[in-house]
Amino acid sequence: MQKRLDNQGTTRWRRFAAMMVPATAAAGAILFGMSTGAIASDITVSGQTFKIGAERLEGEGFKQYGGIVREKGKDGKVHPIALSEISSAELYKLCQSVRADLPGLPVVLTINAGDGKEPARAKDLLIAMDSLNGNATFTNIKIGRDATDLNPTAQAGSFGQNSEHVTITNLEQVSRYTTAATFNLVGLRLKVNVGDAAEGKECF
Repeated sequence: MQKRLDNQGTTRWRRFAAMMVPATAAAGAILFGMSTGAIASDITVSGQTFKIGAERLEGEGFKQYGGIVREKGKDGKVHPIALSEISSAELYKLCQSVRADLPGLPVVLTINAGDGKEPARAKDLLIAMDSLNGNATFTNIKIGRDATDLNPTAQAGSFGQNSEHVTITNLEQVSRYTTAATFNLVGLRLKVNVGDAAEGKECF
């Protein structure tokens, strides 16, 4: 019995450690106007979501279209998602959290950055998300474009939109996958919260 628990614990800690790398490269985006469930990119993911919060996001070069992510394995589960691209972004009071519970032991990894005058900054973001809450303002937005005009890998004829600039306040986002060409986390703080210390430590 102890051996089985040890094996389970090792597996969960490996998944937890694997989440630490994308956690330091995560940033916000927006889910807005996705109504078609269009399929675009096919990305392999762990199957675990993580939360991203920010007091404010300022983004230049915003694009959005539909896509999917697929869990690891031959018969991995497929998740329809919204894919967002932002050429450059500034995030004020950025927070990311991911649960990595062990058997009978709550564990939450949290990352914070951009709490001072200087925000966290990112270039060439790609975000696969399940949901987002917040208040958004777009500059020169174009809604209903063919997604392949925004990204050649998207499904032809599917829904897409873009804008020159986007501002999002009180951002709360559930994501499955994020990449960035460069990411500058000013004032980075990473914390592993275990047991009672993990309670209430998620970003929202």
